[in-house]
This record gives sequence, C-alpha cells and structure tokens, in this order.
Amino acid sequence: MRERPYVLLSCATSIDGYIDDATADRLLLSNDADLDRVDALRAEYDAILVGAATIRKDNPRLLVRSQARRDARVARDLSATPAKVTVTASGNLDHTAQFFATGDTEKIVYTATPALDKTRERLGPVATVVGVGDPVDLGLALADLAARGIGKLMVEGGSAMLTQFLTAGLADELQLVVAPFFVGDSRAPRFVHDGDFRWNRGHPARLAEVTRIEDAVLLRYALSHRSAPTGRTGLV
Repeated sequence: MRERPYVLLSCATSIDGYIDDATADRLLLSNDADLDRVDALRAEYDAILVGAATIRKDNPRLLVRSQARRDARVARDLSATPAKVTVTASGNLDHTAQFFATGDTEKIVYTATPALDKTRERLGPVATVVGVGDPVDLGLALADLAARGIGKLMVEGGSAMLTQFLTAGLADELQLVVAPFFVGDSRAPRFVHDGDFRWNRGHPARLAEVTRIEDAVLLRYALSHRSAPTGRTGLV
C-alpha cells in the first residue's frame, strides 16, 4: 500500500442526510460552536481538501479563522493556514476563486492526466498542478501529498469527494455533525452518492465518540486502525 496521509472526512448534514438545500443560497448546517470546533481542527491539519464542485458552488476560502490559532501555527514554523488541495477531472476552475486568491499557503490541484496541460495553463500561476491518472486516482494524489510532507489531510466535501474517499477505502476517520432540522427536498445534495461502501450492515463503522454541540450532535467514526476509538460521549 502506498504511503498516504491520515485522512479525516468532515461533514455536516440535516437530520435527513442533506448537506445543502436546493436553493441558490448556501444552507448553514453548523452553529457557532461547531464552526469554532472545525476551525480548531483545521489548525491541527497540514492540508484541507475540497472538490472542484465545492469551489465552483460555494467559493470557500478554507482558512483558519482564529488569529490565535494562526499565530500558534506560525510559531511552529507552519503557514498560518493549512495547504489547500482540490481535485478536478477537467481543470475548469476560476483562477480568481477564493480558494486560490486567499491565504499565504500552498495550493495544489490534482487533475486527470489528459487535462494536465490545459489545467497548468489556466491555474499554473496560482497553484501547483499535478496529473494523477485517467480517471483521477485519489491514491496517487495522497501519495504525492505524503511526498510533500502532508501527514494529516482534512476533507471537507462535497458529496462526490466524500463518496470517492469512502468507496476507495482511503478514509481513517469520519466526523459527522447532524443539524437539528430536516431539508425534505430530494433535489438537494445528499451527504454521499450511491456507491459500494465497505462499511455496511455486515461490517459497520466503529462509533468512537458522540458529542452534543448545543442542539446539534457530532458523531465520530473510526474507519481504520489508525483512528483509535475513545468511547467518549458528551450527551446529557
């Protein structure tokens, strides 16, 4: 098996398993306390990954928000915010997106090898562009990240990326926050797409932690031997 970083999948859903609604506006599923928890997690990781669709739809900055956490990273001779990583089959991304334009940190784009030249022409001035097979091979991308010194990778979505990491067996931990409401619209994107998941009724994931975050709940699942269950609960 190729060396790869520790991979944490982080996601928030509605009670009925949606990560957004079907409107043009982004649905906020996390409360302030959970957003701060995610910010603290980001500060602990070497890189944050989102899929190209998330960049196009949400235009995220993917920065550590807390000045104290940024300062603490700099004091450890790290960039103020983790490296930013995305995966795109086509390379069709806007070089002015906040993913590229914000944060004094490394930006890495993994793309399908046939699209490498086009993607480098478009994004080369603002990011490191690497071809990783046809179709894109996440294992190759993770091996390249490991070679760059990335030991811990946080994957924040969207559905396609979460599905691919899970079905490929490339995730060590899942942190799933469930918001206290329903979306109730089948047009909205779900947490994952259809797929052949190794964690099924006959092989369930290990629930390592349950924590109440105001009216939301955090479920932490250990998906590999690299993620040891804690047995901790914060529910009352």
